[in-house]
Amino acid sequence: MDHFLVAGLGNIGAEYSNTRHNMGFMVLDAWAKASNTVFQSGRYGSTAEVSFKGRKFTLLKPSTYMNLSGKAVRYWMNELKLPMENLIVVSDDLNIPFGTLRMRKNGSAGGHNGLTNITEMLGTQDYARIRVGIGNNFNRGGQVDYVLGELDEDEMKQMPEICDRVISGIKAFATVGPDRAMNVVNTRPKPAPDTTV
Repeated sequence: MDHFLVAGLGNIGAEYSNTRHNMGFMVLDAWAKASNTVFQSGRYGSTAEVSFKGRKFTLLKPSTYMNLSGKAVRYWMNELKLPMENLIVVSDDLNIPFGTLRMRKNGSAGGHNGLTNITEMLGTQDYARIRVGIGNNFNRGGQVDYVLGELDEDEMKQMPEICDRVISGIKAFATVGPDRAMNVVNTRPKPAPDTTV
C-alpha cells in the first residue's frame, strides 16, 4: 500500500487554534474528523491515520512550533521510511489571496519560516506543498499580528470548503499523481454567491 506523510503546519495551543498561521492544522483536523479518527500524541507531533483508495496517509501536526517544523517532518519521514516524493506539506501563505490554493512539487519557502526549516532539515526543497492563501490585509510592520491573528467570521465560514478542496487535492496527488492534482488544485475558487438584495 502506498503510504504518504501529510504534514500540516501550525502552532500548538488553544490560543493559536483559529489563527491564520494554523491553516495546516485546520485542514488535518477537518480530515481526521471526516474520517472518524483521532490524533495520538507522539514524538515531535500528533499523528492520525486515514486511508483512501488503497493509499494510507499519516497526518502529522508538529508539536515543535512552526519555526522548527522540519524536526518533526524529518523524524516522521525516517520513522515511516518514506521517499521524499511521498511527502506533502500544507501551509498558510500571505502572498496569495485568502482561500486560493497553490500546489507545487517543489520550490522555495517564500519567506515561510515553517517551510524554511523543513527545507533545512531535509536538505532539499524537492517536496510537494499546498499553500493556502491567507491574503495580506495588514499595514506595514503588522505581519506577525496578522498571521497570528484569528480568522474573522467570514473567513471561518469559508474554512469547510477550503479544507475540502485541500483534502481533495492531496487525495488526487496520491492517486492520479502531482501533475494532474496540480491542475485540480491550482484553479481559482468559485466566488461566493451574491446574497445581497
